[in-house]
Amino acid sequence: MLRIISILISIMMISLPSLYSQEGDQLGIYEKLDQYIPDDLVFVTENYDTVNLLDQIDKPTVIVPVYYECPGLCSPLLEGVADVISKAKLELGKDYQVFTISFNPAEKPRLAREKKETYARLTKNVRFVEEGWIFHTGDSLTIQRLLTSIGYMIKKEGRDWIHPGAIIVLSPDGKITRYLHGTYFLPFDLKMAIVEASQGRSGPTINKVLKFCFSYDAEGKKYVFNITKVSGSIIILLALGFFITLVLKSKRTATPKTEN
Repeated sequence: MLRIISILISIMMISLPSLYSQEGDQLGIYEKLDQYIPDDLVFVTENYDTVNLLDQIDKPTVIVPVYYECPGLCSPLLEGVADVISKAKLELGKDYQVFTISFNPAEKPRLAREKKETYARLTKNVRFVEEGWIFHTGDSLTIQRLLTSIGYMIKKEGRDWIHPGAIIVLSPDGKITRYLHGTYFLPFDLKMAIVEASQGRSGPTINKVLKFCFSYDAEGKKYVFNITKVSGSIIILLALGFFITLVLKSKRTATPKTEN
């Protein structure tokens, strides 16, 4: 009986993530640890320099997928990046670098420069930001190839984009080694991700809550708590717990009592 319960629990734990996966809609993050980004992705920096992305990666690199005119998640995400850059005991531009990449092909280097100046002011050292935090724009085909290679799937709705919130850490040779989900990042988490990336080691993702608990309200242009998904998970887990309780209770009832 205990073996059956164990199997049921395993099935439920495996099924929960797939139940809420939006892979059919091409929306979400599908991690591709230990895979490499393509070697022919050409972007344009905020300084109008045309660069091969992989050629620019010579140290652990944090990829920040956003779009610069995002009305919702991107601003707090970039604020979170600026905050962790200031707090992490790492030297930006030397120990690691950050590549912010717009997935809106309509956005151009001038806007990228404006955004860089805005978020540079939120960090402690603007000079390090100038050298180590690069903002990019690109064409639709190149953007899509990059997003596919890192498993970052988005969806366009009107003039806006529905997208998850996360940053992706690459090793110095362009291998995907870590995903950090959310809009706020602990300095220790970033430091460990950078250290592991420098050694070419990948690490599992612990926090994936944002992916399942929040969704984009296109009409209100903001991210809102997705009560349907969360309540669905809770109901399923409660039902499983209730079922296990009934099984155990039935087993105790069926066990004959021995007399002394």
